[in-house]
Amino acid sequence: MTTYASPAVKTNRPNLVAVGTIVWLSSELMFFAALFAMYFTTRAVQGPKIWAESTEMLNIPFSATNTTILVLSSVTCQYGVFAAERFQARRTGSLWQISQWGMREWFALTFLMGAVFIGGQVFEYAELVHEGLTLSSNAYGSVFYMTTGFHGLHVTGGLIAFLIVLIRVFKAQKFGHSQATTAIVVSYYWHFVDIVWIALFTAIYLIK
Repeated sequence: MTTYASPAVKTNRPNLVAVGTIVWLSSELMFFAALFAMYFTTRAVQGPKIWAESTEMLNIPFSATNTTILVLSSVTCQYGVFAAERFQARRTGSLWQISQWGMREWFALTFLMGAVFIGGQVFEYAELVHEGLTLSSNAYGSVFYMTTGFHGLHVTGGLIAFLIVLIRVFKAQKFGHSQATTAIVVSYYWHFVDIVWIALFTAIYLIK
């Protein structure tokens, strides 16, 4: 059974892992900014006709539901962070007592919701390909699959990170600052990909 380490005295030194993660996410932000620039530049060059015809194929209600699942996963992820900050690795009550959940339960739920989002994106791709919108069909198809696809890869990377955290916590004899810091750093990344997706969803699905 995992035991919980008592909180140590906090210092004023910045956590190098957290700082490094923030710096890395800043570079990732520049990468997605380039994708946004590519999307809007291609849209301006190609004109509104191709965009109007192609965006009619998008299933906005389905995508909005999928987006809601991803956004809510940030909430569950943050609850996992709260549990990590109080050094609670696992639930203290029954599975149905959500208020007693620890980091493991909240992160497992977050992983599940992220996996549902990826599954929804794959389903959407299959439907669009069936309707004739592929990576090589036109300029819209190229930028659509590139922007959403790269984001999907980042979400998949986040899911792998959640698995690593859950495995490390399961194997750890004590849940202390090291495990809590890892959970917090992963949450930074997850919130980042969620915010980026909100911007992508707005640009691709809502601004026609």
